[in-house]
Amino acid sequence: MSESLTIIVVEPDRARALEIVDALREAGNHRVHVLGDGASLARRVTELRPDLVLIDITSPSRDMLEELALASGPTERPVAMFVDRTDAGLTRAAIEAGVSAYVVNGLAADRIRPVLDAAIARFHLFSRMRSELAATRAALEERKVIDRAKGFIMRAKGIGEEEAYALMRRAAMDQGKRLPEVAQAIVMAAEVLK
Repeated sequence: MSESLTIIVVEPDRARALEIVDALREAGNHRVHVLGDGASLARRVTELRPDLVLIDITSPSRDMLEELALASGPTERPVAMFVDRTDAGLTRAAIEAGVSAYVVNGLAADRIRPVLDAAIARFHLFSRMRSELAATRAALEERKVIDRAKGFIMRAKGIGEEEAYALMRRAAMDQGKRLPEVAQAIVMAAEVLK
């Protein structure tokens, strides 16, 4: 948490909110915005586009947890939630909703920085994993289309797999397109001609 961050703090208790703000300012030159409840969280997140959301709740209900976590955009930014009491179901719901750090036994000023550092690191790790998963899925879909196109070419021309692949590659180079684009065009044409 070395660079300056924009942080939204959701804390209904004003005295506790001031303690959190002081602890965050000691940890760095952060821009901190405090909300007394989660009701305006979605609007404030849209307005402020914070780098991090810190939620301090005594005992969250499942509905409140989901609403707060989803409103704070857990796939767009780290969300740290501090609670005084919880159960296994609420912990699981928080993690499934995308909360980066879920800390039981409340918030202590000396724990803010390490917990937020861990929340930020965990958020970035999961963001990379989501990106890699999306790229892998896209590559798999492209591979499927290429294989289908090869199959159509092999049947239509009576040639082997390597020759069909070479024909597609040559067509892609000649047209200045990516191989999956050419393969998709072949599959679409073959579907029309069936």
